[in-house]
Amino acid sequence: MRVRRLGWAGLEIEAGGKRLVIDYVQDLSPLFTGWKPGEWLAAPSGKVATALVTHLHRDHTDAPALADVLTPGAPVLRPAPGHGDDVDNMTTLLAESELARHRLAAEVVDAWSTRDVGPFRVTAVPAVDGLGDPQLNWVVEADGQRVFHGGDTMFHGYWWLIARRFSPFDAVFLPANGAVVDAPHLQPPSPLPAALDPRQAAAAAEILDARYAVPIHYEPQQPDKIAGYVEVSDPENELRTHAGRRAHVLAVGEWLDLTT
Repeated sequence: MRVRRLGWAGLEIEAGGKRLVIDYVQDLSPLFTGWKPGEWLAAPSGKVATALVTHLHRDHTDAPALADVLTPGAPVLRPAPGHGDDVDNMTTLLAESELARHRLAAEVVDAWSTRDVGPFRVTAVPAVDGLGDPQLNWVVEADGQRVFHGGDTMFHGYWWLIARRFSPFDAVFLPANGAVVDAPHLQPPSPLPAALDPRQAAAAAEILDARYAVPIHYEPQQPDKIAGYVEVSDPENELRTHAGRRAHVLAVGEWLDLTT
């Protein structure tokens, strides 16, 4: 199995001649105020047989982009819709409407459920979203290797349960930008990170007994985010400080071959 970083939180995983993507996006204009499409987001290297999404924030679920790369009828495995009214769900409504409009084969899955899709065994595991929306993280196994994708989860108490069931991991892909969010519908705001910061990501990687800890969910080349979204200034080097030899930074478009 090998894994390629696609930018922001996106991954491409290849095994047995098949491809799977997680949180693949091509349009981040809902988050980046000065959005400039360019080389810092990569597309999959071929048609994709399965898509996994961690949650329905638009920087993690891009239905138009998925429609362009998925084979006909390919499953899109996703968490449950949000609960409550449109104010509660304002950060998921756009992605929900786009999934329906593009008629993707989206399937709601529960935490701890496992699917076999081609050469991949995928398991949805618990996560905690910084805005209170439903979120899953993903364990993907193929060719005797195992990886973890952390979406933009916060630090939580499920790490030890995940580790007990699945560790060790060949690689864990963890958010590291430590975003602090001040959103109009979430008042008063919290001064605490709504996604893992580098120190927390390093702690999670140690609990999960990871060979590699790879930072995702950050992009220094496009710093202009929506108002009220404040990130750690240097996630890569901070993760190296806290995770030591586990830390493994991938450039956008770069592969990590787990068979070596």
